[in-house]
Amino acid sequence: MKLMQVMAGAPFGGAEEFFVRMAIALQKTNIKQRVLIRENWKRADQLLKSGVYCSQLRFGGKLDFFTRLAIKNQIRKFKPDIIFSWMNRATLMCPATEGVVHVGRLGGYYNLKYYDHCDYLIANTEDIANYLVNNGWDRDRVQFLPNFVYAKRAPSADRSSFFTPENAFLILGMGRFHENKAFDLLLDAVAKIPDVYLWLVGDGPLKKHLEEYSEKVGVRPRTRFIGWTHQPEKFFAAADLLVCPSRHEPLGNVIIEAWAQKLAVIASETPGPQSLIRHGENGLLFPIDDSGGLRDAINVLAENNQLKEQLAFQAYQDFEGNYNENVIVEKYIQFFNRITR
Repeated sequence: MKLMQVMAGAPFGGAEEFFVRMAIALQKTNIKQRVLIRENWKRADQLLKSGVYCSQLRFGGKLDFFTRLAIKNQIRKFKPDIIFSWMNRATLMCPATEGVVHVGRLGGYYNLKYYDHCDYLIANTEDIANYLVNNGWDRDRVQFLPNFVYAKRAPSADRSSFFTPENAFLILGMGRFHENKAFDLLLDAVAKIPDVYLWLVGDGPLKKHLEEYSEKVGVRPRTRFIGWTHQPEKFFAAADLLVCPSRHEPLGNVIIEAWAQKLAVIASETPGPQSLIRHGENGLLFPIDDSGGLRDAINVLAENNQLKEQLAFQAYQDFEGNYNENVIVEKYIQFFNRITR
């Protein structure tokens, strides 16, 4: 089977990170693949070092005819059985090609006009799959396939390097600094809990605003802005707890990543976290935009280490059974085989 993957993603993000993991994982199988990405030398280098044939294209706006032509030429030369496009822009730029099955992948509640020419759609949550069906797609043409994350361990990041006491209760927030991620809400909650420290690992358009806001609510001395990382494992290893405070979160890759590292998680009651977390069993949930509810949830786990460890243990069992690489890659291969018979 020959697979062409097309991704016009941002410099960093959960979907982009999973795309790289999936391409590397499929390279270990019998599938022959070619990957087309938006210009990003770090991403290209990561793929090429893993043996993934990778081409970089511009993926500009509507008038970027060069990228469209380049994709057509790549299809003509490679002759794939499946075109697997990730998100809106890449999907829109992939032409309908006779004899080639086109699969579009959605990690959110996207405008479906970009996917009219697809033969099948993959949704990474059941709620997104239902959204597709409710908006006119046949159930037989929609496939729910969750993400996987790596379970590799890493030595803990050195707390002293980030001026954090060894005995402090350390909360981790990780992701893009965007309004939807609600890190301002997390700052509000931490400000109300004395002696707790917060590491924010990520980057984005709201970085300066969040730094200023941490000063405003009086938690700047206990907050560290660490930047984006391709080695999140060392930060999971250093933390006592991960918080995913999002106002809108279709999935929440970071939750599964924390589970793989045996780290307890608190998350907001958005669709993604709600599909993953069973409150009180493998994590805790709190109402969206409720800093008081988040503060109370943090206090519960800061004061009850036994409960925190129980949640982390059950979450790891769920990761092993449902979200590790072997399980998810096999599901993808079964799906690809079905649609190309």
